[in-house]
Formats: sequence, C-alpha cells, structure tokens
Amino acid sequence: MSLTENLSPQELAQACAKSMWEDDNATRLLGMELTAVAPGEATISMDVTEAMTNGHGTCHGGYIFTLADSAFAFACNTYNQRTVGQHCSVTYISPAFRGDRLTAAAREVSRRGRGGIYDIAITNQHGEQIAEFRGHSRSVKGTLLPE
Repeated sequence: MSLTENLSPQELAQACAKSMWEDDNATRLLGMELTAVAPGEATISMDVTEAMTNGHGTCHGGYIFTLADSAFAFACNTYNQRTVGQHCSVTYISPAFRGDRLTAAAREVSRRGRGGIYDIAITNQHGEQIAEFRGHSRSVKGTLLPE
C-alpha cells in the first residue's frame, strides 16, 4: 500500500502543493502566497513592488506571466504526477501598478492522458481582470510524494 493511497483527492492536492512549495524558490522569493489548492485548481497572490515596475510605471508583464505560471504549475501538479508546462500564452488586458495585489486563479479545463489544459485568470484587488493565461501541461516521469 502506498503512502498516498488513503488520501482524499483534496488531501493529495494539499500534500503535493506542500511538497512543491518547499522547493519552489521563484514563487516563494518573489513574495507569492499560495492561498488555495484543490484537485486541478490553485490560487496564488502577490503584491506588485517597485522592483516589478517597468519604464511605463506599470507592472512588467514578465511578473504577471510568472504569477500565472506558478498558479498553473500548482494546479496541474495536484495529482502526484510530476507535470510541466508544454506551452502557454498570455493576453494582457489592463495594466497593474505598484501596490496592487494580483491574484492568479487556475482551473483545469481538460486532463487526458499525459496532457492538460488550464485557464488562469489574473485579477487585481478590485476584481478587475489584468490578464488571461492558458497553459498546456505534460506529465513526465516521477511523483512529488513517495509512492
């Protein structure tokens, strides 16, 4: 019997997220906060700092992309199967500014075989949509938790 066999899907998702969080330096060191996780879903927030602004005085798109990519990663790794991004795209809708609190909410659209599709909505503290991200995942060898 494996260690994960008796876990509910929610418990498995939380255990996978805890395991990933410990090794995810980029997400942690950028000050991101994992606020929710469930099978195929994850929500991560971050505050836009002065260091994240560009020459236009808005949040650099790379940080918005990174926030969405982190939510994508946590959402597609909730099944104890190591999963990576295969392809992703982002559409920027509105600017974010220093001091804004951005939240990326990822949800699974499809998961079949080794591939998955995830949509991530990025909003600010007022609920205004900042960007939309779509990620395609691919499972690889290995698990997050011991089998």
